[in-house]
Amino acid sequence: EVYVLPLSADVETISVRQDNITRLASGGEVVVVRGEVLPVVWLRRVLRTPKTGALDERVGGLLVIIEEQGHRFALVVDDLLGQQQVVIKSLETNLQKVPGVSGATILGNGRVALILDPLSVANLDPCTPALAN
Repeated sequence: EVYVLPLSADVETISVRQDNITRLASGGEVVVVRGEVLPVVWLRRVLRTPKTGALDERVGGLLVIIEEQGHRFALVVDDLLGQQQVVIKSLETNLQKVPGVSGATILGNGRVALILDPLSVANLDPCTPALAN
């Protein structure tokens, strides 16, 4: 699946390997980036998508460092496909509010992609402490 992340929340993107991530007794995970300990949120776990590709073995993938509303965390994604401007369509106009989703857009290939709200996605992860009230 392809999802859209707002560029305004993305601070940087770095490669990740299994030995970079530390599991806590609480079940959560953290990663140290330039001396800062950040909670790790697995997009696949939150969205309950099938496990395929290199991240099954947790030896590859990308950490998207997110900073939003004073909170920083690392979002693990399979890949980044690039940047593009999109037109945001509200889902609440015709549907109900979807947790973790701020809207949808139609990509250049005609497919619909959900636009994620990174902070809401992080708060949906049962293994990550709530980042905002």
